[in-house]
Amino acid sequence: MKRTRFSDEQIIGILKEHEAGLSAVELCRKDGVSDTTFYKRCSRYGGMEVAEAKRLKALEDGNGR
Repeated sequence: MKRTRFSDEQIIGILKEHEAGLSAVELCRKDGVSDTTFYKRCSRYGGMEVAEAKRLKALEDGNGR
């Protein structure tokens, strides 16, 4: 499985910046990700807090076993 450069906490921080008013294009350019990656992350992590993301990750790891 491919490993990401950003942790779940960092991804949620980036999405919070988007909610605060920065455009998606600016964030993609600043963080070095494509538009597609950004919007996939929005659909997966949108509206989550860090604790919820950690819980989701734990559940996915448990289901994978």
